[in-house]
Order: sequence, then structure tokens, then C-alpha cells
Amino acid sequence: MNDAKAELGRKILTLKRAKGLRWAEIANRIGMSPTWTCALCMGQMSAEPHHARGVAELLGLDEEDEATLVEIPYRGAAMPMPPTDPLIYRFYELVMVYGPTWKELIQEEFGDGIMSAINFDMTLERQPDQDGDRVRIGMSGKFLSYKRY
Repeated sequence: MNDAKAELGRKILTLKRAKGLRWAEIANRIGMSPTWTCALCMGQMSAEPHHARGVAELLGLDEEDEATLVEIPYRGAAMPMPPTDPLIYRFYELVMVYGPTWKELIQEEFGDGIMSAINFDMTLERQPDQDGDRVRIGMSGKFLSYKRY
């Protein structure tokens, strides 16, 4: 995340907490998913001007902040590898442990290619469980075959 996007992300988190908002409320305001809206506000997506305007109006951002939301980000630049935050590191751990399995299963089903992170949807929900609530994450990405040339 460039410095302006990183700074804006911190500012948005502060304003979101101060206003008692949830990502679903902000997303609803601009007509997008909570996942995409959060990624936008954390500096990993670029907004259409009307989306940036909706976020700015809801949170009280100025025109410079609104323009920053529209800028194309340098994705993934803000995070050290491997990640140091324990929650984020656990996702990295999932990829280290299950990555080869996911690759094998996906390519067995679809062939030689990848699951797109560009044409991608994700849902996150709380799943009640008697042993402690669970996190349920659903991911759906377009399959892209490698081109032979």
C-alpha cells in the first residue's frame, strides 16, 4: 500500500470505529460487498468515483481522501512476507499446508490453470458451533487456463 493509501486506511478505521459502523453498512451505502468495500478502504482496490463519493460522505472524508480511494493501488506492498500478524499468518499457513492440495484438486477438476484473484468473490460469516463459533469463508474465482502458444 502506498503511503497515502496506508494513511487513509488507518484514518478510515478510526472514523469507522468512532461512528460505530460495520463494513456491511458502509458496503450497503455504496452498493458493493462488505469484502470488496473493506479491501477498498484498506488500500487494495480502486473505486469508481461514485463509490468513493459514498464512502467519503458516510465517513466525512475530504476531497483528497476521496481521490485517493479512486487511485489504482500497488497491491500487497504493505505486508511483510511471511506476514507477522497472527490472524493473517494463519492464512499464510493454510496456503503453505494446503496450497499443494488446492492446486492438485483444482487442476484435476479444471486442467492447467489458476483461480483468478481478479475475477473473485468472497463471503465471510459466523457459523455457530457448540464448541465455539467458527469462521466460514467462501471463495469463488474464475478459472483461467494457461495459454499455449
